Amino acid sequence: MANIQHLFDIAGQTAVVTGGAGVLCTEIVRMLAAHGIKVAILDLAGDRAQALADELNAAYAPDADSPCAIGIATNVLQRASIEAAAEQINATFGPVDILINGAGGNKADATTSAELPFFDVPPDAAQWVFNLNFIGTLLPTQVFGKAMAERGQGVILNISSMSAFRALTRIPAYSAAKAAISNFTQWLAVHMAQEYTPNIRVNALAPGFFQTEQNRFLLTDEQTGELTARGQQILDHTPAARFGDPEDLLGTTLWLLSPAAAFVTGVVVPIDGGFNAYSGV
Repeated sequence: MANIQHLFDIAGQTAVVTGGAGVLCTEIVRMLAAHGIKVAILDLAGDRAQALADELNAAYAPDADSPCAIGIATNVLQRASIEAAAEQINATFGPVDILINGAGGNKADATTSAELPFFDVPPDAAQWVFNLNFIGTLLPTQVFGKAMAERGQGVILNISSMSAFRALTRIPAYSAAKAAISNFTQWLAVHMAQEYTPNIRVNALAPGFFQTEQNRFLLTDEQTGELTARGQQILDHTPAARFGDPEDLLGTTLWLLSPAAAFVTGVVVPIDGGFNAYSGV
């Protein structure tokens, strides 16, 4: 049997991760650095991005003059901010090989509840959620994807959501925005291949239910730590019978970024413990 381990080797490349200091992307960033990738951590919280870069440099950089990671305060909704980050990355690491669009999230004002019926959700709150998730993916892709098109190679990995497969109660704007990410992933995969080169691949992860800061107290009670009714309902419909851990994303991420997925483009991969497969019966 042929040994295909070399197909997963992505060492020496340069990756950009937006939202790179978030709960899920932090683990992805650590995995990339551990596999010999130079990582630019872009996050609105520049101090958190730099702290993560410092951690990785202490662990993996050969010396102080050769960093393996940099943290850059970046607003993914401002093209000028992204372009400034791109200039810094190019000066430090050179051309970008990998873009992971990890910036995203929801907002309490766009989440329905007994106190906030759908009919009263402020349009600006819904717009904020859509912009952060979709426009916050579109703009970095325009900036870094253009350079990939000029070089004739690259990999783009978006972060969709289980809510793109099955619209979830209470989060109409977030579900719609993530559905847009899935559609954009397919569109961009075809566009890049047909208009530029098949050597640029575009895929997405669709995480199921992971405990993050934004949803922790939708899933567990803040006072008792017990599951909320919503959290229990999710586990009842998840054959794996648990929430996801950030580490659960790493194997699929490495596969999609590596030559092992050379013939894979335009797919959205659920990482959900079987939630999407289960009909509830």
